[in-house]
Amino acid sequence: MNKIAFATAITIFTLSATSCSKKTDPFEIGTDHIGNLKQTTKVNEIETIFNNDSVVKRIAGDEFIGTSNEINVFEKGGKHLLALEASEEFDSTATITSIQVIDPRFKTTKGLSVKSTFKDIKDNYKISKISSTFSNIVIDIKEINAFVSISKKELPSELRYDSNVQIEAAQIPDTAKISYFWLYW
Repeated sequence: MNKIAFATAITIFTLSATSCSKKTDPFEIGTDHIGNLKQTTKVNEIETIFNNDSVVKRIAGDEFIGTSNEINVFEKGGKHLLALEASEEFDSTATITSIQVIDPRFKTTKGLSVKSTFKDIKDNYKISKISSTFSNIVIDIKEINAFVSISKKELPSELRYDSNVQIEAAQIPDTAKISYFWLYW
């Protein structure tokens, strides 16, 4: 009887160790993570998470670059990966509130990236809201805590110049390219 219990315990331990060691895709975007960066990650943990990359912090109040608490992440070769916005000045309690996805290798499990088109959005996600600004439309995708912008240059000419016009999904061409992609937490 002890041999069966021991064998069962070893099997359970092996299965748990195997499932816990599943490696996170460093470019996967989920509802609560982007690669190894999680919704609960504190600002002071970012340099550890991106230890093979360059992390550049901009502190609020700098008269030349604005008042944001922005953190930019670059690969060692200089390629810009992400722009992170912190909830407050960089202290031990600060968390990430939004992330601009810059590198096209970052993708959702359904393949959405900065190189995607409107067709990729509408075929895979429920659009929560479409807003119009002076030069862009902003598409909110609550399902993945994200929003994307598409330049109005991608729209039919009658929709380009009026920021008050209500734009519907059916009016946006499938080929319209994403200009910017953000996650918000």
